[in-house]
Amino acid sequence: MLPAMYQDRTLARAARAADPRPASAVSTGTGLAGLAGLLIWVGIARWFGMDGTYAALASLAACGVPMLAWAVLVDRVHRRPTTGMDWANAKPWRDTLDISLTKLAGLCVTWGAIALIYATGRFYWEGNFQFAMWCLQTVAPLLFAVSIPYIILLDRHATAPRDDCWSFGAWLMGLAGDADSAAIHNHLRSWGVKAFFLPFMLAIVPPGFGEFIRTDTGRLLSDPVALSTWLITFMFMIDVAFATVGYILALKPLDSHIRSASPFAAGWTAALICYPPFILMNPGGPLDYHPGTAEWSFWFAGHPLILSVFGAVLVGLTAIYAWATVTFGFRFSNLTNRGILTNGPYAWSRHPAYLSKNLFWLISVLPFLSTGSLTDAARATILMGVVAGVYYWRARTEERHLGLDPAYVEYSAWMERNAPVPRFFRWLRS
Repeated sequence: MLPAMYQDRTLARAARAADPRPASAVSTGTGLAGLAGLLIWVGIARWFGMDGTYAALASLAACGVPMLAWAVLVDRVHRRPTTGMDWANAKPWRDTLDISLTKLAGLCVTWGAIALIYATGRFYWEGNFQFAMWCLQTVAPLLFAVSIPYIILLDRHATAPRDDCWSFGAWLMGLAGDADSAAIHNHLRSWGVKAFFLPFMLAIVPPGFGEFIRTDTGRLLSDPVALSTWLITFMFMIDVAFATVGYILALKPLDSHIRSASPFAAGWTAALICYPPFILMNPGGPLDYHPGTAEWSFWFAGHPLILSVFGAVLVGLTAIYAWATVTFGFRFSNLTNRGILTNGPYAWSRHPAYLSKNLFWLISVLPFLSTGSLTDAARATILMGVVAGVYYWRARTEERHLGLDPAYVEYSAWMERNAPVPRFFRWLRS
């Protein structure tokens, strides 16, 4: 018996060695460094009761700085050829100054257009988005001042300084013959991603951070629902911190720049309907499955053992969701390719975040149970199925976009051969 078991393990190891998993664009150490920094700051904040907006913003620095240190000092990401930088050979600044000025023109117009959208969109001056606008207003002058020497320096070391931003600037300056329309479109899409998602992420940083810090832990061990809720809040706080840092640190010297933003309208549609102000799942929205339902804690009230089991499952699913974001390090952003991930939960599933999120909603709401009628239960179940379909649609559109990268094609093929989740679904289909 034992020799056969050892033989099976040997064969499995040999198979893995013969078909190794493709390398990931982000090392495991990057995410762990950011997680360690964030946990240390959260511990300090809880100890001293710092639950305000400045403490929440400091959590972003506590998460981002260790990741930067690890990526530069250990992984040496700035030396990768995918950065497009040649640090050993600097061109004379006079040779690249015209390119830099053209690029600065494109960048200034882009920022001005984004500022105009923020200023005229009433949505951005309501609720928590006011905090996001305050953050962006505060840093805007500094970003403008730093962008000038930053771009001039980078262009001196860039192997191809006439990039997407330069094409947009060239088009603005009437140099249409030199501009690349595909590059211009990618520039606009990339900044569209940043402009749309960064305010949302900044807006939700303080509420989740403050809620976790303020929670009284005295009764948690005697209340499985309260404990589960607190831990779920903790997981989402980690997720939001890493995602926000990702949108901020999209920089070529760190090899974390946006290589391409999705060129497919279906991809944008599938993503945007999952976020405000276009979200369809919010209360009162067409895909709101909550009316006539109740949370898991309602159905199992008075049964602490069942509540503990359900709570543990929900915490585990949220942990997988947060783990997926941590794996990105400082490269997280929707609708973009910033390097292909193959490690962490992405070695198990191509879409671990979507899978865990939908399972979380299913188990936490139990839509087939209703506080009203069977009609409510049927409606909630169907709507939750539609929501799952939306996320399946998102996944497929993302695969279509990332499939333009040979690295993703290689990763996807490896997953089909080796990863547990694709193999499980393939077994179900067969």
